[in-house]
Amino acid sequence: MGRMKTLTAGLVLAAAVIASAAQMPKYGVTVTVDKKVDFATFKTYSWTKGQPSALKQVDAEIMAAVDHELAGVGMTKAAAGPGDVMVAYYSLTRTDVDVNGKEDASGKRPQYQVGTLMVAFLDPASRARLVRMRIDKPITESDSAKLKPEIDEAVAEIFAKYPTRTEKK
Repeated sequence: MGRMKTLTAGLVLAAAVIASAAQMPKYGVTVTVDKKVDFATFKTYSWTKGQPSALKQVDAEIMAAVDHELAGVGMTKAAAGPGDVMVAYYSLTRTDVDVNGKEDASGKRPQYQVGTLMVAFLDPASRARLVRMRIDKPITESDSAKLKPEIDEAVAEIFAKYPTRTEKK
């Protein structure tokens, strides 16, 4: 019987750990790469439609930050027609609730805005996704006109994980 109680207690503890882990949002960068692609061969890119920000200023700042980082990995925007790859970005914001946070007087738990930004490279011929780089990050600035530093930082974090920067040499 002692062994059965130990096993049951272990399962209950494992379930509690999984449940609490499921409640904790994960922030940071994730990258999915087509391992058959040699990213060092990409020299030009062209933009294609993704899911841009509804705010024109934020859209322009994201595109400028991505253009800057693409230049940093040795790529230039194609003068005409499609480049070696097509680039798209997708963005959204959401509200996360700290389920472990202390409720305020009205019974609400702490809430905060989180931005998700994904940059994808697509094959110009097939539109197959070659790389997907995504960041989920809390947004600290509430004024969209002042988001540029947060956008620049998020895009830089994404491109720090770009395949040619993370390859083992």
